[in-house]
Order: sequence, then C-alpha cells, then structure tokens
Amino acid sequence: MKTKRITERDYVKASRRGSREAEIENHNRPICFSRIHKSKKVYDRKRRKADDKRHLPSSFYRVGRIW
Repeated sequence: MKTKRITERDYVKASRRGSREAEIENHNRPICFSRIHKSKKVYDRKRRKADDKRHLPSSFYRVGRIW
C-alpha cells in the first residue's frame, strides 16, 4: 500500500486555501489586496460619462430615437 506524501506545493496550496476562507469569513466577501486604489481626482472620461447618465431623468435617453 502506497502512502501519499505531502509536498511543499501541497502545503502552500492548503495554506492559501485556508487563508482565503478565513478572509472571507472575517470580511463576508473576498478582498483583493493587489488592486490599486484609483483616485477620484484623476480625469476619467468613462466614469464621468456614466455619472452624467446616472443623474439625468429617463426622458433624456429617448431623445435620439424615433418611436
């Protein structure tokens, strides 16, 4: 009968999995530590356009279309 050996790779894998589960338990969701915080002061055309659409009444969306 062959016994399975626990390699260093298996140990690291199990450690990461346990750490991830503990993190989700503590924060109620997965947390990404590698993501860089984007400043709101930086010019971002995409975000600005989305904000403009969000604050307009719904009647402005249909102006270009012919019903």
